[in-house]
Amino acid sequence: MSSKTPLLLLPGLLCDEALWQHQIKALKGVADCVVANLTQHETMAGMAVAALEKAPPKFALAGLSMGGYVAFEIMRQAPERVTKLCLLDTTARPDSPEQQHKRQLFISMSRAGQFKGVTPRLLPLLIHTSRFKDTELTDIIYGMAGRVGRDGFIRQQTAIMNRADSRPLLSSISVPTQIICGHQDALTPPDIMREIAGGIKGSHYDIIEDCGHLSPLEQPEKVNALMTRWLS
Repeated sequence: MSSKTPLLLLPGLLCDEALWQHQIKALKGVADCVVANLTQHETMAGMAVAALEKAPPKFALAGLSMGGYVAFEIMRQAPERVTKLCLLDTTARPDSPEQQHKRQLFISMSRAGQFKGVTPRLLPLLIHTSRFKDTELTDIIYGMAGRVGRDGFIRQQTAIMNRADSRPLLSSISVPTQIICGHQDALTPPDIMREIAGGIKGSHYDIIEDCGHLSPLEQPEKVNALMTRWLS
């Protein structure tokens, strides 16, 4: 029987297993990693059910951005299966009307044959300004978006727009919780994540400098260190 912790990893919007490539490698001594496929459902509940079907009976759970929204849904559906929780660059709040309007525009663009134009528009919101010309990083981001594809993106955006407010859930979370935020995250900035940390009793909250929204790819060594501490 393995002494490693089963770890379910939940990618963000337009992301897949490549988001977690550095963590899968760095944590292999302490965690057996499984990455959920969050491209096939247009509700958070459906994504959570699909992830739970592939997960071990009990597991540590980590989610970034949209993956964080799915993590909250898993904490609603099956909290008894989650041993630890790690939330990266996410929010417990539902979409504002302005955010929903932007998502509708991206869905309309995609349906009109302009899906390839979505990621370049999103890129300034996803990574630190110093990394815009880092082709090694941006190639990973574009590659993930291509694999998720237009239809997967539309399903994900639909699920995100209709997600529940998870703030009332926070006080019920009692497992060891690590919260990680890029200091320069333009989508879920530190104040938004501080709200989550304040709501989950006993949680650890760490801000990573020189880092935008995709912390596992932008600052992998710092994320690896925090996740290793959390798992131990």
